[in-house]
Amino acid sequence: MRRDFRVIEQPKVVIIPMIDIMLFLLVFFMISTIYMVQLNTMTVNLPAAAAVQRETKPNLVSITVTDKGDIIYDKEQNPVEDLAQKVQSVLADDADTVFVLRGDRKASYESIASVLDTLKQSGARHVSIATEAKGR
Repeated sequence: MRRDFRVIEQPKVVIIPMIDIMLFLLVFFMISTIYMVQLNTMTVNLPAAAAVQRETKPNLVSITVTDKGDIIYDKEQNPVEDLAQKVQSVLADDADTVFVLRGDRKASYESIASVLDTLKQSGARHVSIATEAKGR
């Protein structure tokens, strides 16, 4: 008896499991990206603002002013002594770096103004002030 190797029916492509997997991956990467942005900074009580917008540029450097007036640069844990030198070295690598100033609600205005002054004197062109949405 001879076998017939000709395909009589076309195989059916089931696409619904692939859609489920793609949706799961999309949600996973969206949620993990949100947490990656928030985990690399020190926790402070940010002031509230009505027009809150999240920075999404790749070269972000956060500068945190604590309620005691200490200045913490990016991911470091200890207060920084030479902020101007660090800012200038980052700007030498990439002039379009965005500096995000994160000042605690109880931080003095003088501390925040001195950081802004240092950023301006160092040549920073892109400075954002971090706030949280009103009603939180």
